[in-house]
Amino acid sequence: MAQELGENVGAGTNVGTSAAPPSESPSDQADDPIFAEEQRHLSETYGTLQAIGRNLVRQMEKARQEAAADKKAMAEELAPNLATYADAMETYADFAAMNRVIDGYNLAQDANAEELAKVQLLLKQPYFAKVILQFKPGQEPKELYIGNAGISDENYRRLVVDWRSPVAETYYNQDNGRTSYQADGRTITADLKLRRQFDIEEDRLRAYFDTSVAIQDSLLLASLSKRRTAQMQAITATIQKEQNLVVRHEDVPVLLVSGIAGSGKTSVLLQRIAYLFYQNRGSLDPSEVFLVTPNPVFEHYIAGVLPDLGERNPETLTWDEFAKKLLPPDRGSGDVNVPLEALARIDDAVAAFEFDANDFKDIRCADTRLVSADQVRKVAAKFSRIPAGPHRVTLMREELHARLETRLKQMAATDEVLDELSALDTDEQLRIFHELIAPADEQEERALALRFLTDRYANAFEAVERDDWLRIDRIGMRLLNVPGLAPLEWLYLKMALTGLGNPDAKYVMVDEVQDYTAAQLAVLARYFRRAHFLLLGDPNQAIAPDTASFDDVRAVFSAARGPVEECHLMTSYRSTPEITALFASLLEREERLRISSIQRADTAPTILACPDEARYVAELRRAVEQARGEEGLTAVIVPWKHEARRLQALLGDAAPALVGEHDELPDGGVVLITLKLAKGLEFDQVIVPDASARTFPDDPLARRRLYTTVSRATRKITILAHGELTPLLDGKEART
Repeated sequence: MAQELGENVGAGTNVGTSAAPPSESPSDQADDPIFAEEQRHLSETYGTLQAIGRNLVRQMEKARQEAAADKKAMAEELAPNLATYADAMETYADFAAMNRVIDGYNLAQDANAEELAKVQLLLKQPYFAKVILQFKPGQEPKELYIGNAGISDENYRRLVVDWRSPVAETYYNQDNGRTSYQADGRTITADLKLRRQFDIEEDRLRAYFDTSVAIQDSLLLASLSKRRTAQMQAITATIQKEQNLVVRHEDVPVLLVSGIAGSGKTSVLLQRIAYLFYQNRGSLDPSEVFLVTPNPVFEHYIAGVLPDLGERNPETLTWDEFAKKLLPPDRGSGDVNVPLEALARIDDAVAAFEFDANDFKDIRCADTRLVSADQVRKVAAKFSRIPAGPHRVTLMREELHARLETRLKQMAATDEVLDELSALDTDEQLRIFHELIAPADEQEERALALRFLTDRYANAFEAVERDDWLRIDRIGMRLLNVPGLAPLEWLYLKMALTGLGNPDAKYVMVDEVQDYTAAQLAVLARYFRRAHFLLLGDPNQAIAPDTASFDDVRAVFSAARGPVEECHLMTSYRSTPEITALFASLLEREERLRISSIQRADTAPTILACPDEARYVAELRRAVEQARGEEGLTAVIVPWKHEARRLQALLGDAAPALVGEHDELPDGGVVLITLKLAKGLEFDQVIVPDASARTFPDDPLARRRLYTTVSRATRKITILAHGELTPLLDGKEART
């Protein structure tokens, strides 16, 4: 399926024009000396990349053989000798030396494997752009080729510059003439003499474009004209100037990006992640970056972008997945529309809180009570001089862990447990101890019994770490004087009381931020308490009631992190001018005037109101059947799931397949999808099956839903109405 063309291929304000358009035929190319020279350079670079790759493979195989030989020789030479203390120390030193040798091989292999991965990435497309920079008058201009990764030859001559490197910013600035970039805290100026874009596949140059600031970016337009694919593609070669401001924005606690439909928000987000990995290479691991996505369909759609850029995907999760990990199993994610005032009350209550005797639970596992609630109460009393809150709970957690270990040691000495240990079958012994056991004496037997019990009651230790010994519901009802807690209140109270959170996360990216309530965002800000946030969305695509306005977003994060910096994306790259004009007409006049599209003109929207059901069903069947015969993917988008079921009943065997939450989208054909799942995606064609006044009344929420629905289309849109057309499209031509 597809995401927004903007999200698929790039966006920006200043786009270049082609001073040297691509050759249209082999004969044109043969007559073009620039094309011939660039093809020669490409062939030479490609051959060098192949040679580097072959050399790396040889080095890795040689190292593998040498490592195997060394390990074999060392294993034969090193015989454990623990006869005396001195012998044991010498043996340990020998093994440590052997491990250092092996570690050296592993480090070399890892470095070579990383370099080989770069080569393999570049062999698909060695580079996509070239800049010629003159740093000082009279100095020889410098040619730089820019690609998805940076690499040098054996003489340390830079073959390709990584698109994320500081100097590559001169390409994305798009301005010929005097330009600058930041490197090592300094501003470096240069004259950009040439900005050349390439359409390259492996070692074949298809076309080149010499661009400067004007009205069109030729490579972008060529990319936009390609058919959409089932998964989002990287936009590295076509990042536009306004997008580049987001991608390379300085690292700040909170960056809020507001972008119209099709402006490339999601693509910019992913390019920003790749940029951060490059800027923080060696210190930033993908496990420290979290991407909060709207739904699993969208998650699959974007899954290939970062791997295509040579980076691993970050931790990706939806709100429901996030909440499910933290809430008790018997709770759903529940109502998320909790007022911020309720969370503030929790903070105030915890500040003056003291434990009650009934706030604790037994620590149980496998139907065995290991630590009683009364013992937990006594632990709380031990630290009573410390105010209730995360510090006190941490001390209690450590004490309970120690008491649990003491309890298991006592149990390990009982005849009952020792009998169970001796009765373990072979499979159980291997599972628990990784070997067959034969204790030599009573001390060893008890040690094995303790390991046996630790395995049996492992969940008890996890319960201690999760603070399951606290009765969060009872505490909350008592503190807030309410009959029960909403799941989101429960989660916030546990964070406030115990310090629950992820202090190791460095970056959190939230896409479609307008779909979250202020309380959800407050929970994320508190849970990822040390992370920097990138928030992207479009206030006009808030399709659910009671979600956070952008003012709410600013308020939540300014309270949690301080000043919120903002960027705006106002150019649409997804839809044709006709479709862009249609969804822009649903906005306020001032905002409508700021929106532009750079797509080529195409088919005008079809808008048809049907006065009776027979005509309506016939037109709907005709639209679906016609779409089945056309290229690309068509989405029949309905506001709610019950509308999808009604449509399926209406169309019978002719109904498109309904896309489920965990489904992958096909490359072509026709699908039926709810608006909630369609958000953030793009389709070659969209059918709005019922744009009647009943489905889209004249109110702000319906207006945003229609705007979001229409803006999913890239090439063609058909809007039908069963009865009177929605007043939101008043003035649009409608055949009846």
